[in-house]
Amino acid sequence: MVNDEKADDIAGRINGLIHAVQEALPSEDCRYGDWLTFARKWAGLQQLVESLGPDQTFAEIDGLSTEISLRFDHWLQLHYASLINLPPMLPAMVHHVPRHLARNIEDDPDALVALVIVDGLSLSQWCSVRSVLQEQAVDKHLVIRESAVFAWVPTLTSVSRQALFAGSPPFYFPSSIGSTAKESNLWRKFWESIGLSRLEVAYQKGLGDGDVVQVLDDILSPRSRVLGLVIDKVDKIMHGMQLGATGMHNQVKQWCREGFLSSLLAHLLNNGYQVWLTSDHGNLECVGVGSPLEGSIAETRGERVRIYPTRELRSSISEQFPASLEWEPVGLPPNYFPLLAKDHSAFIQEQKKIVGHGGISIEEVIVPLIKFERRGK
Repeated sequence: MVNDEKADDIAGRINGLIHAVQEALPSEDCRYGDWLTFARKWAGLQQLVESLGPDQTFAEIDGLSTEISLRFDHWLQLHYASLINLPPMLPAMVHHVPRHLARNIEDDPDALVALVIVDGLSLSQWCSVRSVLQEQAVDKHLVIRESAVFAWVPTLTSVSRQALFAGSPPFYFPSSIGSTAKESNLWRKFWESIGLSRLEVAYQKGLGDGDVVQVLDDILSPRSRVLGLVIDKVDKIMHGMQLGATGMHNQVKQWCREGFLSSLLAHLLNNGYQVWLTSDHGNLECVGVGSPLEGSIAETRGERVRIYPTRELRSSISEQFPASLEWEPVGLPPNYFPLLAKDHSAFIQEQKKIVGHGGISIEEVIVPLIKFERRGK
């Protein structure tokens, strides 16, 4: 929490930002880049609001959030498919990121690249992480270059994070769409496809705590040119969260202040790696509208999404839940039909509040893509 004087200052900034965000809201026929730019403005506003705690309210925020949700949902349903095959020169979606990084490897035979995926990190939570990194100022020459990309829908780890490591749409990994067990193989196969050997590619998940040097020494070899690293700390915080979006920000900042991330970035830069950070999906504070009584017909029973093997089964459940959306399975494997919870709803006990993911809110779909450099490099 913040003291009263600082809270008044933040409240003044928030009131100014509300108007700026309202003015910047993209039109229904905008380009995808307009949403990426807008999402970062909206995330900055959300981070400020949530930093004040649950007792501070701004009447305009709820109405603005509803308007953003309606417009983004509509735009995404019309234009999402057009994003998939865009060239990766400027990544639009998470599966474009490896191909963007590969250009560095192809152009420079000595280049080293590290991709750090912070599972579940939203854009607004990235704002909190960035502020802590700047407070710590461990590396005074650190330069942070910020952009954003679209996650895969449904915004599940097994879908979007695998697409990130595979460098391809989920359609191409149907056998593992329900887990992350094969993502290390997908990561290595991607880099082998551009000419690297398996010995030059490293992968590690389950990071977030401990001694960075020891963690990296366990996976690095003198031949390691490409690293894929998964930090799952934020996702663990989210799935145990009972204090809503404000609690998420507080715990993410607390974790970041412990220093693992800043030490990881510094160690990778010290060893000559180009360092990128992104996320597989964000998250959203939601309210339950009830759980479908579906027996064993759902293949995935998420809080924000259910997956069915046929359109007919999905439709039978959708009819029972007006607050649901039958998502067109673009780029997804056959027999994979998502039913999404709309707006800020979730398929859980009525009125129960959670922080979850799986849906198509701007908070879940647009995620940070950050490049870390040292000034003068």
